[in-house]
Amino acid sequence: MNLLPKELLPMILMFAPLFSKPVWESAIVLLVGAILAPGKRTVSAVLRVMGLHREQHFQNYHRVLNRAVWSTRHASRLLLQQLVNVFAPSGVLVMGIDDTYAFGGA
Repeated sequence: MNLLPKELLPMILMFAPLFSKPVWESAIVLLVGAILAPGKRTVSAVLRVMGLHREQHFQNYHRVLNRAVWSTRHASRLLLQQLVNVFAPSGVLVMGIDDTYAFGGA
């Protein structure tokens, strides 16, 4: 996996256990492409920026997001832990919650 700088590897590799090996390989491509893609970060845009726009099995990358079995809740927990470790490694973390958003309305 030479797609990422060595400084980012520990942060990214902690998510590897969430995926099977084939899905993880596609997820890494999507992650790096999402970082590099200008504008909208669609799967097509990500594949284009990664030089994979002519990939015969492009549907495998779409399946990472809509069919692969992995826990978004577990992934978000790992991400939150990383953010807390970076921005509040010692001390109190104060979080605000805004409940004024109205769902589905104008």
